[in-house]
Amino acid sequence: MDQPFITPAVTADALSERLVVDCRFSLDEPGRGAVDYLRAHVPGAVYAHLDHDLADTSLRGQGRHPLPTAAAFAARLAGWGWRAGRAVIVYDDGDAPLAAARLWWMLRIAGVDAQVMNGGWRAWQAAGLPTESGPAQRHSQAPAALSFDAAATVGYEALEDPRKRRALLLLDARATPRFRGVREPRDPVAGHVPGAQNRPMSMNLDDRGRFKPAAALRAEFDALLGPRRPADVVHMCGSGVSACQNQLAMELAGLHGSRVFVPSWSGWCSDPRRPVATGA
Repeated sequence: MDQPFITPAVTADALSERLVVDCRFSLDEPGRGAVDYLRAHVPGAVYAHLDHDLADTSLRGQGRHPLPTAAAFAARLAGWGWRAGRAVIVYDDGDAPLAAARLWWMLRIAGVDAQVMNGGWRAWQAAGLPTESGPAQRHSQAPAALSFDAAATVGYEALEDPRKRRALLLLDARATPRFRGVREPRDPVAGHVPGAQNRPMSMNLDDRGRFKPAAALRAEFDALLGPRRPADVVHMCGSGVSACQNQLAMELAGLHGSRVFVPSWSGWCSDPRRPVATGA
């Protein structure tokens, strides 16, 4: 796999060749990212709203951010001006991409060349690079035929069977108090999937809030893996968003092939018949 990150300086040179997507989003203020985008953004960038563009919230029982169909995603990309063979650069607020990591992952499992802007919007501004305001001019394309790689995701059936679940390394990216069931601000049930291990997404970052070096991430994930393969790892979180940051960290570390349980905890706990664990 190609290096998942691209620097703002390289991005500035590549604007005319690639589709640039601004993914700024706040779970606490869902409309703020779009407002910030209209105020200022990377020239030519289009805006992707996590709830509306990167999820199909009409689906029930699939968590708070269900994956849209590949056809719907292809239509969204075409509306942004993407065409087959065009690379995509995604960014959000800062050094630890969330919605941008989700879009990066969706693009990759659809077979689209994608990279994350290292440092995001803050790094772009800090470099003194040009910005523009208002909506970007779009040149819609006919939708390309896309399909999501089914092997990149894990469904309920793989986790509801205790024997199958034990064969996997299920990594939960939520903060430790939520994983342990001490508090749950977003979902109706607190706790975690039995057998899951907690790998908060904050562990991917150094004390400056940036991704740790690839070698450091490799050592940490290797310690979790033990004899397992990267393909045995399944990432989850609250709604399938921060899970993608853990997957991005593994890819940065050179550990390829881990998968995502998209419904994550919000989907799992929606059925009271599924078991719930609390504590460490």
